[in-house]
Amino acid sequence: MSVALKPWQVIVGGICGLVLTIGLARFAFTPLLPQLQLQTGLTDAAAGGLAAINYAGYISGALAAAWIDDVRWRHRLYSMGLWLSLLSVAGMALSTWMPNWALWRFLGGLCGATGMLLGAGLVLGWLMRQGRRPELGVHFIGLGLGIVVSALGAWGVSQLWTLWSSQWLAMATMGLLFFIPAWFWRPPVPPAPPAALTQDAHKVSRRWMLTMAGSYFAAGWGFVISATFTVAIVEREPALAGQGALAWALVGLAAMPAVFLWDKLARRLGDTRALLLAFGLQTVSVILPALSGSLAAAMVGALGYGATFIGIVSLTLALVGRRAPHNPGKAMARLTLSYGAAQVIAPVVAGAMAQATGTFKGALWLTAVVMLLGMALLATLPDETKPA
Repeated sequence: MSVALKPWQVIVGGICGLVLTIGLARFAFTPLLPQLQLQTGLTDAAAGGLAAINYAGYISGALAAAWIDDVRWRHRLYSMGLWLSLLSVAGMALSTWMPNWALWRFLGGLCGATGMLLGAGLVLGWLMRQGRRPELGVHFIGLGLGIVVSALGAWGVSQLWTLWSSQWLAMATMGLLFFIPAWFWRPPVPPAPPAALTQDAHKVSRRWMLTMAGSYFAAGWGFVISATFTVAIVEREPALAGQGALAWALVGLAAMPAVFLWDKLARRLGDTRALLLAFGLQTVSVILPALSGSLAAAMVGALGYGATFIGIVSLTLALVGRRAPHNPGKAMARLTLSYGAAQVIAPVVAGAMAQATGTFKGALWLTAVVMLLGMALLATLPDETKPA
């Protein structure tokens, strides 16, 4: 692969990689879930279990990313994740056998880790080597775009194919549009850092890292409940039937411009204050559908969720990546283990609560409490512009 890529090519390639590894390998499950449940009899508890398996794959990928130092292997695994993303979506259509779905959701989670951690680390490292601003806001447009692609793509394929398996195959085919630029515009393999610098992630203080891990656990809980069940929550309201795809599309539409806003707020307020603001606004967005079953509450909640989760992820990963400039992806992966742990636990809890009560309101209130606890942890951090 040529190392003479232009800056816009590396950035666009990274965005397309996120659309593929997160937008499709992960997020296609959300808008396709109602039809999957309707046509196959998949229960809420089983859907929550599949989401947890997906994030078990994600956390497994995060563990691998936190362990692997060799930059060449990190690049290879990111490349493999691009291919595997297409297969993980298409594989869902092979049968209604639960172990089949579990396998592909697990592998889809692995792909998500390659895109979020290895891909973001490669892009951030490239930006720093080029002397550019070490922020990930533009890169994480791919998250918002991935949500829009999954929402509109699911709506489009549902108009053409009513069978659930055909919808999954069509989504995989659509993924080829993003695979091509993601593959050919991958960031070049970064140079190996001097041996004395490979341990720079350990320079971050233990207290700082544990506090960030606790708050990021809360962020992961808030993220996965809405990421998994937004469409299902909206579709369960009798007055909102048929509006689930719209709500999910609004999440992505809000996320895309928000990445620029959060970068600007962080420059003005500092990362910690900007993160606190994002946590607070996301908490409000989570509880709105629990307070009201109206279309307005669902739409405002979706917009608020989309505009805030992207800021939390972007600011947090860029912050820890800057503290470990010689291997940002590895430092991001270590912090992300807590985010991934929440994403394994939360869907199972939410699915079981919804199965028992017939509503997601209890799960939404619990999520709000977890988010508030994360804010409390975050508020104890020292000024992030100084060494912790």
